[in-house]
Amino acid sequence: ESGFSAERLAHELFADRARETPNAVAVKFDTQILSYGELDRQANRLAHALIARGVGPEVRVAIAMPRSAEIMVAFLAVMKAGGVYVPL
Repeated sequence: ESGFSAERLAHELFADRARETPNAVAVKFDTQILSYGELDRQANRLAHALIARGVGPEVRVAIAMPRSAEIMVAFLAVMKAGGVYVPL
């Protein structure tokens, strides 16, 4: 057993982790470091902007970004908005 509930979405599990350990390192890419709390805050901000632009359940969101910590913000934000992440 994995300890994960199949009834909870990945971004919900992430939000739980961000609340439990907000200062722990969530993403490290080269010299960029984002804590769980900061990643969650940035993703929430972007998710609200995506929702305001019509992103919702099952809406595809194409993202073309170089590898970076910010791509994780975008990926998480799309999930929080209910959309489907499409990497380019």
